[in-house]
Amino acid sequence: MPIGVSCLTRLLSELVADGGLPERLAELRAGLPPGCRLLAVSKGQPAARIREAVLAGQRSFGESRLQEAAAKQAELADLEPLDWHFIGRLQANKARGVVRHFGTIHSLDSLELARRLARIAAEEQRAPAVLFQVKFRPDPAKTGFEPGELRQLWPELSALEPLRPVGLMTLPPLGLTAAERGGLFAECTALATELGLPERSMGMSGDWPEAAAAGSTWVRIGSGLFGARPAPLG
Repeated sequence: MPIGVSCLTRLLSELVADGGLPERLAELRAGLPPGCRLLAVSKGQPAARIREAVLAGQRSFGESRLQEAAAKQAELADLEPLDWHFIGRLQANKARGVVRHFGTIHSLDSLELARRLARIAAEEQRAPAVLFQVKFRPDPAKTGFEPGELRQLWPELSALEPLRPVGLMTLPPLGLTAAERGGLFAECTALATELGLPERSMGMSGDWPEAAAAGSTWVRIGSGLFGARPAPLG
């Protein structure tokens, strides 16, 4: 019998409080439906914690600060190549560094940025996988394409070589109920299907069960896996 969303959320809270990282990884993976993968959000975590997760079998990690990520990648260079995803807001002046250090970018939120990223990727001879950030509800705190805008721009966006469009990413506004979040995630899955995109980056530590049930292929979990981020030094 499938585990309910509330049960999964409660279980996750208990694991963070009581279990070790390998146990939390195992429980999270066991709760994910087929086709849904765990992206371990390691921003703010030291390289040693990432190494611990790698030893427990995790290969895909999400970072949102270029300088921090580059330092950790260098520290972990002795490991087999890891699958690094950029999940933060992508600033134009950071685009080249992000292309150099990440194989997948989850936060492509404008045509102007997409054009810039394509030019830089060609210069760097790289072909990053990209997911387009979409706003399905009004939210002044977040950027992204509106669904109609994305449809209108899709002929150009989908042809921006050497970028590899693979999916959509969305972040629900604060204050939605679980049912409302589930509906939003279902809209994202439907739009990705309409555009022929296989990936949906939806759901974080607080709402990943709803996202997974609605068709997410990547759930981005940080505090639910690693616990609270360490306080900065100084």
